[in-house]
Amino acid sequence: MRLKTPYEDPNILVIEKPSGILAHPDKTSKEKTILGWAVKKYPKAELVHRLDKDTSGVMIIAKNSKAHEFLKKQFMDRTIKKIYHAIVSGDVRNDRGVINKPIGRSPRDFRRWLAGRGARGELREAITEYKVLKRFTDAKGNKFTYVEVRPKTGRTHQIRVHMKFINHPVVCDSLYNPEGVCPKGIKRLALHAMSIEFKDLKGKTIKIESPLPKEFKKVVE
Repeated sequence: MRLKTPYEDPNILVIEKPSGILAHPDKTSKEKTILGWAVKKYPKAELVHRLDKDTSGVMIIAKNSKAHEFLKKQFMDRTIKKIYHAIVSGDVRNDRGVINKPIGRSPRDFRRWLAGRGARGELREAITEYKVLKRFTDAKGNKFTYVEVRPKTGRTHQIRVHMKFINHPVVCDSLYNPEGVCPKGIKRLALHAMSIEFKDLKGKTIKIESPLPKEFKKVVE
């Protein structure tokens, strides 16, 4: 596995995760993972956060336990700033919005999470801000919206769940939008981690950006 590493210092590594690769091994999969790749290079490496398998973009890896605790605290304190870009189904009415809806388990599918009515188990606070970048229609009349998304919390599948909650799920999402139409040229979950901003162990602010995937560019530009 070859990964681009747009930032590295003695304690922290930032990689560009491709779509289709697990960040962390699960109980059943024997696929190659980001963590497995990192540990081969840095035996004490730990993941600070995760991206879903089919999400691409910037991801932080701690090279040692000291860096892991330092970065984990920033995530817990919500001082790390993350920006995602996504293509969602339909014409999002408002140019900007905030989705403040707790997330719990889906009662129908153990793989899914749910915001709003019907969510089960512990409901955890989840806040997502979004801004419309572009609205467009394909040759068949299907409407889509290109959005910038800033999650203020870090719940599992948060962006995917919240966008579905407002009836504009991310396109090509087999779990939350299985019957939705994909724009021509998009064959993967249309969610990309564009940038992440954090402090290194010396207190310096670091912001790393990842270019928009080529298939996204062709659709939205």
